[in-house]
Amino acid sequence: MAPELPTLQGRVVAAFSRQHLVELPGGELLPCLTRGKKSLVACGDFVWLRRTADNQAVIEEIAPRKTLLHRSDAYREKLIAANVSQIIVVVAAEPSFDDELLARCLVAAHDQRLETLIVLNKCDLAARADAARAQLAPYRNIGYRVLELSANKDAAPLLPFLQGHTSVLVGQSGMGKSTLINALLPEARAATTEISVALDSGKHTTTHARLYHVNEDSHLIDCPGVQAFGLHHLAYGEIEEGFVEFAAYRGLCRFRNCRHTHEPGCALREAAGAGKIDPRRLMLLQSISASVATRK
Repeated sequence: MAPELPTLQGRVVAAFSRQHLVELPGGELLPCLTRGKKSLVACGDFVWLRRTADNQAVIEEIAPRKTLLHRSDAYREKLIAANVSQIIVVVAAEPSFDDELLARCLVAAHDQRLETLIVLNKCDLAARADAARAQLAPYRNIGYRVLELSANKDAAPLLPFLQGHTSVLVGQSGMGKSTLINALLPEARAATTEISVALDSGKHTTTHARLYHVNEDSHLIDCPGVQAFGLHHLAYGEIEEGFVEFAAYRGLCRFRNCRHTHEPGCALREAAGAGKIDPRRLMLLQSISASVATRK
């Protein structure tokens, strides 16, 4: 008897290693595996399936993606979310956040042409919030949207920004992403439990990406907290383009291959010295691009 053809299509709503949970058009959640030792499937992917049992299937094919957010170092690549239209980077008044990690997230978002939103959480901690606002001032000044809220008091201000988007929520551990998710979506705990039961492992509930439906047109992907966001998959020029406020100065340096560190006649360093661009942002470009300087 010939094997069943992959006639089922669905969306991946949870992803962990080779285990995935796929939501079928009717709402059924179907645990799925991938072939081979390495999974190339991301949360948010639309996939074709072949059912192998009543409550089990194999992912046979990934539909073409509109976008793919991922991070990488010199040794491996980590898929974060597919088919998203917006990235929401959550930072907090406390604990302090890493502005290089924020910059890296925004570079990755620019590469995939995603809408961007920075959420400053825990603004009820007034003394700490002022310092965080100052740290985010350069981002406001160059046009990034920054939303201030306190998720443990009222997360509703975020809802209008989710409308019509499939958003991915990223941030360091401790920024309050879980509190934000539970405040926005009271059913999220139930959904997480359902995913855990389907995958038959409670440990997966804190270590994999999960997609939640805000409404019919809006979806939110939560992923584990990150302490590093490697951009090893991007060329130097792609990283430079992610610093959007530097666009007016690109191509004006004396040397075509200027890396904006020590070269004479560097337009970016001159602009930073004249106060036309933020010196810290230039330092971030130098730090981030150093990892690809010898590769591409």
